[in-house]
Amino acid sequence: MTNMTFRPHCKRSLQLTAVVALGMAALGTSAQDIPTVKIAHAGPTSGGIAHIGKDTENGVRLAIDELNAQGVMIDGKKVHLELAAEDDAGDPRQATAVAQKLCDMKVAGVVGHLQSGTTIPASSIYAKCNLPHITVAATNPDVTKPGYPTTFRLIANDSALGAALAVYAKDTLKIKNVAVIDDRTAYGQGLVNVFKATAKDKGIQIVAEEYTNDKAVDFSAILTNIKRKKPDAIFYGGLDSQAGPMLRQMEQLGMAGVKYFGGDGMCTEKITELSSKASTLSGVICATGGASVQKMQGGDAWKKKYDARFPGEFQIYSPYAYDATYVLVDAMKRAKSADPKVYLPFMKQTRFKGVTANIAFTSKGELTTPTVTYYGYKDKVRAELN
Repeated sequence: MTNMTFRPHCKRSLQLTAVVALGMAALGTSAQDIPTVKIAHAGPTSGGIAHIGKDTENGVRLAIDELNAQGVMIDGKKVHLELAAEDDAGDPRQATAVAQKLCDMKVAGVVGHLQSGTTIPASSIYAKCNLPHITVAATNPDVTKPGYPTTFRLIANDSALGAALAVYAKDTLKIKNVAVIDDRTAYGQGLVNVFKATAKDKGIQIVAEEYTNDKAVDFSAILTNIKRKKPDAIFYGGLDSQAGPMLRQMEQLGMAGVKYFGGDGMCTEKITELSSKASTLSGVICATGGASVQKMQGGDAWKKKYDARFPGEFQIYSPYAYDATYVLVDAMKRAKSADPKVYLPFMKQTRFKGVTANIAFTSKGELTTPTVTYYGYKDKVRAELN
């Protein structure tokens, strides 16, 4: 290597270049003056259901990286997308704090939140600051009931899931009586209420109604009381973090012959681990608001990409989070603006061919054509039933 000596004016030139570069970095621009557009993910990435929240964050991250690689043009100008990841810990109070933070950060859009109990209070914050958000997992009908123009949902709601599970219980499995348990969250209560109403209409007798919470680990008293009522099935409104231990305790109480119904919150890959591979897994029937990955248009190819990037982390909602990110960016492109107030009206005009479905929204922000898929656990592995 040849030694080189810089003249003083060359040193000053290099110093000036460094100062300019640092100044541009502080302004969020690159040397090519490419503006940054921040898209947020808000969900639980700590706590008992962190594995589900991380899965949706992965979906957003995968979409952002792909879009940046393709080159995103808004109003004829190239932009750089950046993920703003926030943990709401599955707590409603923290979710509202996160929502306000994202409003103050002036992110362009939000994929989140995960649960109905966090999405409902956060949605009012987003409405006040005109920030579009798409939930890919919160299923309580009350999420869209206020009619906020900023709220969108990418899966079927509890009215579809709860009713579909009751119909399956009666028409396919010939269930005559059932016990219900809800975790007293907005999600659990909403799902159970819809299931009960449809089950009663179908002639299914509700023989017991029990309650727990989304932090509980001991269900022996509840299950012992239910066992005395001799139900054909149990319907649980809650998440896999409680459903797994509950299934394990059902096995310990000799309840392997009792069917176990639930919604999308417990319909994960991880429930096998959380139940310690209990024999009661074979009696699980759960439903999700959308198609299985294998039946999604382009689902197999998408899953290969996901697994290559995030091996062993897939749960359930990441393809919807991936599509939600593309939907937000698609609206920005059509509006020729990443300003939420400008592109928000274009969200209602969405006609986007995603991985999960052909996506379009009603005036309330619901999918125009939601679908429901049933799952069971064959040999301890989740398998589609329809």
